[in-house]
Amino acid sequence: MALASAERAAASAAAPPPAPKPKRRSHSRTEQRAGAAFAIPGVALLLLFVIGPALVSLVLAFTNARLISPTPPEFVGLENFQRAFTEDATFHRSMLNTFLFAGIVVPLQGGLGLVLALLVNQKLAGRNFFRTIFFLPVITSMVVVSLLWRFLYQEDGLINSALSMVTGGAWAGQAWLADPSTAMGAIVVMSVWQGVGLHMIIWLAGLQTIPEEVYEAGALDGTTPWQRFRHLTLPLLKPTFVFVLITITIAAMSLFVQVNIMTNGGPVGSTSTIVLQIVQKGFQQQQMGYGAALSLIFFCIVLALALLQRRLTRDKD
Repeated sequence: MALASAERAAASAAAPPPAPKPKRRSHSRTEQRAGAAFAIPGVALLLLFVIGPALVSLVLAFTNARLISPTPPEFVGLENFQRAFTEDATFHRSMLNTFLFAGIVVPLQGGLGLVLALLVNQKLAGRNFFRTIFFLPVITSMVVVSLLWRFLYQEDGLINSALSMVTGGAWAGQAWLADPSTAMGAIVVMSVWQGVGLHMIIWLAGLQTIPEEVYEAGALDGTTPWQRFRHLTLPLLKPTFVFVLITITIAAMSLFVQVNIMTNGGPVGSTSTIVLQIVQKGFQQQQMGYGAALSLIFFCIVLALALLQRRLTRDKD
């Protein structure tokens, strides 16, 4: 008995002590202060350039404030909104033009971007060259692109010269940006050309996340390339589709630079847009209160479209 007890005591003494349980690491006050110090500049910039101006614009929308005026602004309630929806024919035309532009550009730019992504995703020689060529307009300033295309669209510009050469002189020339029937279409073509490269890259990133085994399994089942595209590629690209749809819609609804440089809303208001009207009313005509009301209307429209698109494209339980 004594020998057994001694052996047990020796064994317990020789055994290493149990390892302590790891303690959950808690952030020290120094780390918390360092994190707050790093966050302060970003929060300050957000408050100064985003949240602050948005709150000021919200307040101004219900006043008759002017950019330069000796009299202080007065509260006018919903008068600015009533004027926008019932009296301002230019704003009505601008809304129609904006929705028309978005209705054409969103499917055209998104669909063309997908086609280009499918083409440059093939294992073909020179595909990196074509990716670069398609993406170059994206990294070029929109101001520069708009100025370039304004010269191309002139009656004696390169586009009319090329059409005249192709038709053997039968094409007499067209003042694309001076004709109300062609001005918006000309801006649509330029905008699609400038932005399609970005969405090609986004589609391409989505395509490269699809495993090759998926297509190999589809090929073993005897499916055609169209069937694999329809039943495999498109469903797996749904998150990319939602992102592309929302980003193109917001960009299309925000049409401003192209119109401001190429036509300034003309001819006879055929290319006027909501954002152009906001800038013209708020700064050129110094009607800050009315311009703020238009910007609030624009914000609500874009938010409603984004929520609607998200609801229509979300996964159903």
